[in-house]
Amino acid sequence: MNITETLDKLRESGNFRTIPEQQREGLVDLSSNDYLGLTQDLELRQQLMDTAASCALPLSASASRLLSASQEEFDRLEDMLRDLYPGREALIFNSGYHANTGLISALADRDTLVLADRLVHASIIDGIALSRAKLIRWHHNDTQHLQQLLDDNHDKYSNILIITESVFSMDGDQAPLEEIARIKGEYRNAWLYVDEAHAFGVLGPQGLGLVANLPDPMQTDIVVGTFGKALGSVGAFALTSTEMHDFMVNRARSFIFSTALPPINIMWTRLLIGKMLTMDSERKHLQRLAQDLSAMIRVWQSELNLPEGSPAFSAATALADNPPSHIQPLIVGNARKAIDLSQSLLDQGIKVLPIRTPTVPPGTERLRFSLSAAIPSLPRLKH
Repeated sequence: MNITETLDKLRESGNFRTIPEQQREGLVDLSSNDYLGLTQDLELRQQLMDTAASCALPLSASASRLLSASQEEFDRLEDMLRDLYPGREALIFNSGYHANTGLISALADRDTLVLADRLVHASIIDGIALSRAKLIRWHHNDTQHLQQLLDDNHDKYSNILIITESVFSMDGDQAPLEEIARIKGEYRNAWLYVDEAHAFGVLGPQGLGLVANLPDPMQTDIVVGTFGKALGSVGAFALTSTEMHDFMVNRARSFIFSTALPPINIMWTRLLIGKMLTMDSERKHLQRLAQDLSAMIRVWQSELNLPEGSPAFSAATALADNPPSHIQPLIVGNARKAIDLSQSLLDQGIKVLPIRTPTVPPGTERLRFSLSAAIPSLPRLKH
């Protein structure tokens, strides 16, 4: 690999990335995943500091969970999750990336077929690559295609792992989980894996995610949620059966070989979950903001006059009838145009970052609007 050449090509295509500078005061941030505004809860933060100081809570775990002597806060958080999701065992990971790469690479092998929605997150794809399992990507949210793939392949593999997100991170649309769970139930060797990263805290009863809305939540075999988005903390969790939990403790390399999160972070997460469960009014406000944003984006999208038949036009058309979501894209179809639009909004005091290849397919470059309940109302956006 020629590093200089690679960087030059990224610059020429408009896909060169840099780490954003510290956000200046007064900006309206429409790029954060702080969907409930919990990172701004100063009262809760002070409660954490007072509690942590009184019990001399360690600021580092200093080892992996399998070696650490400090387990009390982890046990409390996992007990809390177990109570919130009856019939499940909970296991904490250092991040959503650690969870997906560790769980999938442990669960799948060369005798496993993985059927993944075409738009699942990169961490899921990386976990599949580590597993060396056969991968087929089914058309986004197309349950007929999923059914066809299962019909064609269910007797060729020991196990089939069906993977989807509940809310997709770049489009904000929802998976048809009830139908996917029904189809999965027709095959004795199929497992269902659902990543709730962008639903946990925002959707479902008390913000517990879309799987909690299913007639039978236990139809899903593995549920992953993150603490670093709506919850405003760090880390992730997996909900599984007792047997699957014990298997992951022994086989998920990202769990076994990573120094655990600091106990103070785990205490913070537990405090935040307690708060999150009571935030129905914030979730309703977030939905109202989503409706307002949807109306704005519809106007913008129509004014872009994307070439009919282009990847951008197809992507925008596919999203046109989606219900308003706390994540919404404006498809522009060009990396440089996305950068220019982002800068134009930044000049107006509004932060919306451009999303480019390889995060999204070429030709579907976009601005990704991400809402927070901490925003009283949407500013007027001029493009």
